[in-house]
Amino acid sequence: MRNCLILLLTFISCFSFAQKEPNLSAFKTQKEKLQAWAEYCDEFLAVENYKQLRVVGKKGVQLAAKNDYNNLSLFYFYVGVSFDFGNETDSLSYYMEQSEQFARKAKNNRRTLEALKIMMVSYKNYGSTSKRERVLRELHKVIDTSRNEIDKIKIMSEISDYYINIGQYEKGLQYKLNGLKGRKKYLSKGDLDDTINYGVQLVNISELYVTMGNPQKGLEYLTESEPFLAKYKEGVAAVHKDFISIYLKQPNLSKAEERYSKFKAFLKTVDLGDCFEYFIESNLLFSDYYLEKDQNSKALEYANYANSLVPKYASDFSKAQVNQMFGKIYLKQKDYSKALPFLQLAEPIIKEDSPEANSALQKLLADTYDGLGNKSLAYYHLKIYNELQEKLLAEKAKKNLAEMEAKYQNNVKKQEILNKNLQIDAANKQKYYFVGGLFLLTIIGGLLFYQSRKRKQTNEKLQLLNSELDEANKAKTRFFSILNHDLRGPVANLVFFLQLQKESPEMLDEESIQRMQDKTMSGAENLLSSMEDILQWSKSQMENFKPQPQQFQITTLFDDTKKHFSSVENIQFQFENPSNLTLVTDENYLKTIVRNLTGNAIKALADVPHPMIIWKAFQENGKTILSITDNGKGATDEEFKALYDEKEVSGIKSGLGLHLIRDLAKAIDCEIVVDSQINEGTTVVLHIK
Repeated sequence: MRNCLILLLTFISCFSFAQKEPNLSAFKTQKEKLQAWAEYCDEFLAVENYKQLRVVGKKGVQLAAKNDYNNLSLFYFYVGVSFDFGNETDSLSYYMEQSEQFARKAKNNRRTLEALKIMMVSYKNYGSTSKRERVLRELHKVIDTSRNEIDKIKIMSEISDYYINIGQYEKGLQYKLNGLKGRKKYLSKGDLDDTINYGVQLVNISELYVTMGNPQKGLEYLTESEPFLAKYKEGVAAVHKDFISIYLKQPNLSKAEERYSKFKAFLKTVDLGDCFEYFIESNLLFSDYYLEKDQNSKALEYANYANSLVPKYASDFSKAQVNQMFGKIYLKQKDYSKALPFLQLAEPIIKEDSPEANSALQKLLADTYDGLGNKSLAYYHLKIYNELQEKLLAEKAKKNLAEMEAKYQNNVKKQEILNKNLQIDAANKQKYYFVGGLFLLTIIGGLLFYQSRKRKQTNEKLQLLNSELDEANKAKTRFFSILNHDLRGPVANLVFFLQLQKESPEMLDEESIQRMQDKTMSGAENLLSSMEDILQWSKSQMENFKPQPQQFQITTLFDDTKKHFSSVENIQFQFENPSNLTLVTDENYLKTIVRNLTGNAIKALADVPHPMIIWKAFQENGKTILSITDNGKGATDEEFKALYDEKEVSGIKSGLGLHLIRDLAKAIDCEIVVDSQINEGTTVVLHIK
């Protein structure tokens, strides 16, 4: 058990310290211990602390019994994802293979699928052809048999990347297009990352068309992507850069310059490093364009502009690209001594990027050393360049062969389809012989229709009654959940105060005893008030648990919230309602939502200096809006998924409170919007219609 001092600090902060190792001895069963350890792993996964995730994941493997296949699969998965997808693929693959094996023994299809998807990405870099093809077959099997459309869409994306990686661009493109059609169906349902994810897929397809030598088609998909990425700043910047790239390749300089001006204007509204990195790349595209046109001064102008942004915004790779461009420009001017330092600065980063980029750089270094008269170093870099070119040509030949094989197989399938169509034509002729028989069957069917219709009407009445009964059961379940959620916390606080006074009086001086007694009395009064509210509400809902809209003052709602959380210390509460607004909705529903959101905000303020919670009431476009803002640590979209996704179930990442908020908000037609930034706080806005 934790000592009383830690419990006191925990209550005051109203939040258990993030990433604090759970005390497994405090749990009675092995199942509870493993659940707590899995939640501990999830915390490191959420903040991408892969180094620590690997350590705690391996301990999870040790904690799980040898026949506990479900947990072994889970903890091997945690360890696997902690390895780098590009440089540690052998270790990544090993742990994912273990995760898959244990998942199959546990007959856990979801965990099996997650391991397969990670392995598909890993094997693209790992180079294990047989393993890659085995996983590919398994993923194809899921597409053919699964009823989960979202899983199918995500798997199509993985398979598409596989075919693109081995050079079968047309096949990879087809899977991307099929996945795009699937995503489009869910745009209005909110089952995927909606518009932004859809827009990103459009950009990916655009770039693939450009790679395949069809910039015009790429332009069409890029144009379609723009409105879907309007709220994703990095996406907007990427689209601007891709437009410039395509226009310069066409070439259409006026269009490229027009897009460049739009990009420049857009950057005045943001200060995101990734956006400026795309702008640096755009300047380098112009610089390269003018260098090929032998307009060295214009090329240098754009390179200098890109370089002016480097100190504040550029990553190491962007710096290397800028240095390489300066080297190319000075080499073109035959100023070899000036070109060499820039190329030398670029080399350590560029050679880690890709064989294509490294090959181009090695050729520039060879030409520069040759111009300086250093034949030995010129030969050295030329040799590296030739070796890289041989590998690239071999890889290109392999991809071309794969694409030719794919086209051949496609032609074979087309012939099979043609033969099948001929068989269908022959079968169609036989259908006419059955028309007479079908006519007689139709007459018989007509005689049965009346009887069937009567039966259908009776069934519809029964279904309506069953639906009403089911809805009533769901409503009562939701009400009991509210009772459990809203009363459990205050009761626990009272028990804690009383236990602390009884079991550890030596920890408290007279001033602390008086303060604790005051808080106990205040907590008891608040609890009694909450119980009276809920019992009165339950009495009014005896027949049906449905919203009962009425007009009330928001000031009353804020006063209730202030009183309910009066025992919370060290957090500054602020309630702003300058226009003294009123609302027409079910006050009890909204009161429960506000209490849960306030409780979640209090939990988010652990270890935050100067913690503050601000409730605001204001009007916008004729509608009344409530918002709560905290200056806590923020959270990821996944942690708020239970607010939007009715399929999300309570587990590691989602709690009962978010489900209550979601269900009650839906009942009173209230839209919830969350804006949470890591280390910057969270704002939740309630649009009450």
